[in-house]
Amino acid sequence: MEKATFAGGCFWCMVKPFDTFEGIHKVTSGYMGGHVDNPSYEQVKTGTSGHLEVVEIEFDPALFPYSQLLEIFWQQIDPTDDEGQFQDRGDQYRTAIFYYTDEQREQAELEKTKLQDSQKFAKPIVTRILPATTFYPAEEYHQDFYKKDPEHYQQDLAQSGRVEFIEKNWK
Repeated sequence: MEKATFAGGCFWCMVKPFDTFEGIHKVTSGYMGGHVDNPSYEQVKTGTSGHLEVVEIEFDPALFPYSQLLEIFWQQIDPTDDEGQFQDRGDQYRTAIFYYTDEQREQAELEKTKLQDSQKFAKPIVTRILPATTFYPAEEYHQDFYKKDPEHYQQDLAQSGRVEFIEKNWK
């Protein structure tokens, strides 16, 4: 198994797109990139801990290559928004790819360059590519939120603007 960690705004919306494929063992909501040990959701949502909301994906690269994870990731976000994602504003909701190996970093940089060169978006691609740091799992009530509270999840997703953006820019 290998790990991949992506920040794509609200982690509730980032679990489901990865959670249904053979070769993906586990998707965990959490926090990465900050300066506070064992942060709570309450600390992270203030934007003062330095952490981003992320999903950590444990996957079997023989069944589901990292390049496919990157493809899914890009198609869940607005890679030109450096102020957050959709209705979630603030540094804690900015996009990032956290890499664990040089190979992951190289693949992420290549895909980012391809996306920028494609001119799909008029604005620059601002998603950061950063070395992975300590991953802190979010509180249990955040895990698999789309399964635990599907009505609340669908309502939040519908209000966010994410679905419309994906339909307009990625489909």
